Amino acid sequence: MSDVTSVRPHLLRWFDSRRIVFWHDPDGQYIEDLDSLDLPGVQTIRVSNDEFGIKNRLLRDEPKGKFLVYRSGPVPSGIGNWLLDLELAYGVFTADRTALVAQDLGLVGQGIDEVVQTHEKFFNAAKRVHSLKALLSSEDDAVRLRAKISAVVLGQREHSLLEITRTLLTENAKGAHAKYDALVDYGLDDFYWRGVASIYGYESSSPSIDDLVLWIFLKAIEGFKSDRQGGLRNIQLDFASLRNDRRSQAAMATLAKRAAHDLDYKSRIEDTSFRDLVTVDLFEETDQKIISDLGRAVAEQTVTPREVDETVRARQNSFWIDNYKQLYTAVARASKLLGELASLNLGMESFDDGLERYRREWFRIDQLYRQFVYAARTAEYPKPLEALREVVEKRYTNKYVYELGNAWQQQLDQVERWRSTMLPSQAAFYSRYVEPLVRDGDKKAVVIISDALRYEVADELGSLIRQEDRFDANLDAVLGVLPSYTQLGMAALLPHSTLKHSLDAKTVMADGQPTNNTAFRGKILGGVGGSAIQAEEFKALNADERRELYKANRVLYVYHNQIDATGDSHITERKTFEAVDDTLRDIVDLVKKLASANATNIFVTADHGFLFQDEELADTFFLSTQPQGDDIKVVKRRFVLGNGLKVDTAFAAFDAAQLGLESDLEVQIPKSIHRLKLPGGGSRFVHGGAALQEIVVPVLAVNKKRKSDTRLVNVEVWPESDKITTGQVVVRLFQTEPVSDKVRPRTLRAGLYVGETLISNLVDLTFDQTSADKRDRYQSARMLLSQESSGYNNRAVEFRLEERIPNTNQWRVFRRAAYTLKRSFASDFDF
Repeated sequence: MSDVTSVRPHLLRWFDSRRIVFWHDPDGQYIEDLDSLDLPGVQTIRVSNDEFGIKNRLLRDEPKGKFLVYRSGPVPSGIGNWLLDLELAYGVFTADRTALVAQDLGLVGQGIDEVVQTHEKFFNAAKRVHSLKALLSSEDDAVRLRAKISAVVLGQREHSLLEITRTLLTENAKGAHAKYDALVDYGLDDFYWRGVASIYGYESSSPSIDDLVLWIFLKAIEGFKSDRQGGLRNIQLDFASLRNDRRSQAAMATLAKRAAHDLDYKSRIEDTSFRDLVTVDLFEETDQKIISDLGRAVAEQTVTPREVDETVRARQNSFWIDNYKQLYTAVARASKLLGELASLNLGMESFDDGLERYRREWFRIDQLYRQFVYAARTAEYPKPLEALREVVEKRYTNKYVYELGNAWQQQLDQVERWRSTMLPSQAAFYSRYVEPLVRDGDKKAVVIISDALRYEVADELGSLIRQEDRFDANLDAVLGVLPSYTQLGMAALLPHSTLKHSLDAKTVMADGQPTNNTAFRGKILGGVGGSAIQAEEFKALNADERRELYKANRVLYVYHNQIDATGDSHITERKTFEAVDDTLRDIVDLVKKLASANATNIFVTADHGFLFQDEELADTFFLSTQPQGDDIKVVKRRFVLGNGLKVDTAFAAFDAAQLGLESDLEVQIPKSIHRLKLPGGGSRFVHGGAALQEIVVPVLAVNKKRKSDTRLVNVEVWPESDKITTGQVVVRLFQTEPVSDKVRPRTLRAGLYVGETLISNLVDLTFDQTSADKRDRYQSARMLLSQESSGYNNRAVEFRLEERIPNTNQWRVFRRAAYTLKRSFASDFDF
């Protein structure tokens, strides 16, 4: 005898949709408790060889009444059952546990009872059943029911083979197996492996997650080629999803590292050309191989800068790019640098011609060198670049820095006064740039002075600023004062009529006033309605305080010091280029903060530039002599100040008048790029001399616009046909214009859809080509049709380019193209 109260809820649900319920209880388990059911408005009839009378009562005597017709014992078969027609019409209720569970689930498909019976343990917990019911649909069949049971066991809502596999692989990557063990515990592992075999193609007499992982990566190495009917398209598509989805990316990276070791992938590609690996990114050993071989080819100059650039751009979509971006950048910069050096012409017709050629051409070499060294120094794995670094250092130093220094020195030897018809003097900065702007009183100016911000750095800074919406930046240059050191350069940028040194030559005076700290400079600026502040102090102000400061001053000088502070110390001088990178970010931030304080006219300039070589300098870069004279006041690595200085051919000599200074000091500058050997301090980073890198000083004019002026690059879809007749289609895409400071790169994803149903892989695409040649701006998206596409033959299909909505995980359609799917699926999808 069983507890009839457990049956009551099921009977009530049956009565919700019918007035007659037939209950077969062959073993009479509930016969004694039948009267205690308490079913409101329902009359109970026991069948006792009175079927005809019961039928008459149900249909004629009480045609609107609700009845529970209970029959115990065996039920006559066929026409021997006088109630058969009604039972077929109303259905038959049974209190069998399996049937009750199936009924409770609301599923009636074939095989549902077998699933419930086989996985009885799962249904013993009400919480699990409740979670399952939340996932079910009335159309679910036995296969889908098992899949959803698996999802509940794994603690997730998604029940597709892809999502179940994602969970199991993610767990396996952590070295755990509790979730897989749960599938085994509930008898669902065999169901999973049958699905993996039929849908993915993995078969084994003793399947395991470890073995599945190796099989997947092995098939990926082979390009998912297979003689299997139906091929391996499904695992190919799902493998891409597993790698590209943020939920499983880290796990797939871990599994890839394990598989690469187990499959000895490094040996497999040892003799493969990097050119054959450009589109391969299964394992990070590929990137290591490409970087190593590409770096060697660049050092030996057996590869063109164009090919290097194309290779590096192609690798930006590598699964492993985050670990190798800096290395690729270093190789690309080295390639361009060595290419420039190979065709370098350092000829100059005059002093002015040298200045002009440096600010138009030659500065790029210093810029490429800095970018190479910075990328190489900050790369996570710099060892592959050691040989390339040696080549770059030697050629940059010997072919460029040394030869340029000597060629420029020939022009310096002819200079009688430190002036140029091509570049205005740094001492005229205020009168040339600031005074005309603020003269009438209706405009204000802000000047950011970044210590040692040399010209090539300012060029990159201008590009970064122009990339900001509504900002423009135009680069000009002035001829820096000589000697090119901080105190004199800072003084030259202030409003003044004369510059002179104090008697001990340790202080530079502007119109007789000291200039050697922010307070003194602020006092001088006060005379023109301005003030001075350190950058760190300015950044510490809140928005209202910054606005008030700007409002209160006609001219505001903001002093920034990171490059010089880092380079001037022998402990940190090798981090000079890291300081440059920090400075670039810092000044962009300063400019934006100033703009938010209502500043619209901002100048960025420097006191001087600098020379820098990352390698330890050989003795040939140092003078073998020391300065001699009656009264030597200041001796630095790149200049000497004093009186009665002894003539020495190793030095270029100037008196104060030649340099536009009022004092009676004499100045000596080591010729070319030579340094004085002095105790302590560093020698890689120097300034004070007359090298082009030291004295071509940038003036970057920054303006804030009223209207937005940046946009994303445009992309068009160029279909070659309007039909899809095979298992894949290649869609041609065209970037209609080069990327520039104001035209920004665009990242899109491509997919094939029927309505909102994705029937292909998703392909991530980045459009960032800067080339003016249209041929360089084409890309192709290779779309692979999924198994689901078989249900949409002869239907309209839409190719979509989508872009992520900023600051969200949502996507919007950017471009569309219409196709019709017309193909036979028998050979591709026979599952």
